[in-house]
Amino acid sequence: MLVIPAMTVGSSGSADAAANSAFLSHQALYELSLVKSRANSISSARGRILYSFTGSSCEGYTSEFRQVSEMDNGENKVTLSDLRSTSWEDAAGKTYRFKIDSRMNDVESSPIDGIAERVGDHITVKLKQPQAKTFNLDGSVVFPTEQIQRIIAAAKEGKTILEQTVYDGSDNGEKVFNTLAVIGQPIKGDKTIASPDPSTENDVMKSTTRWPVTVSYYDHETKREEGEQGPLYAMSFELFENGVSRALVLDYNDFVISGALGKFNVKDAKPCK
Repeated sequence: MLVIPAMTVGSSGSADAAANSAFLSHQALYELSLVKSRANSISSARGRILYSFTGSSCEGYTSEFRQVSEMDNGENKVTLSDLRSTSWEDAAGKTYRFKIDSRMNDVESSPIDGIAERVGDHITVKLKQPQAKTFNLDGSVVFPTEQIQRIIAAAKEGKTILEQTVYDGSDNGEKVFNTLAVIGQPIKGDKTIASPDPSTENDVMKSTTRWPVTVSYYDHETKREEGEQGPLYAMSFELFENGVSRALVLDYNDFVISGALGKFNVKDAKPCK
């Protein structure tokens, strides 16, 4: 399961269906490259994402993410960014702990460190950094692992659209996103594909169904005026029913980057007692 930190309102999937999604503990390496640049915003881009996901429905889920990117604007100006995040979310989606560190051209920004917990009909967020602060979110907001659980549940039910409001602790720790997931037709694990990768060739994955998914992220605070509000960014990927993602495409409006799965390893997971 891959959710890019900035980087829901109700769910079409039932809570029971979401809870029954068994995630696979794994590590994945994605090789980044430039697909297109709109308005000549950048001339080249490269990088890597290293993503590790472990846990179970009894001990919760831990995600470790690092994205290193190098972008050239074509005028001998290269931007090097390094984003790291770690998070833990319990299986019921009641508690979410997170820490995010980012660096741009060796200049480190203030880290984000906090915890979000469901209390009654709302969510209370307590930030340690970038500054100590406590605030509440609406109880309909979901955390990243539950976001993916609900997309998989909706896909299994044959639904093609899912709207959710998501909190992942990104930006300054206070950002909430409206998201729209568009889900395509299921792809059976035994279907021959033109561009196989380590996930489709893995023995554990060969019989696993996946769906093409595009998730668009919108600013929750932006008020809609005339016309439709455009997304801040969008992610497209093929999502396996065990939470693994392949064929990643990141659309940042000015440019689009692909993430080809270069390495994939299944990790040992402790069974629930």
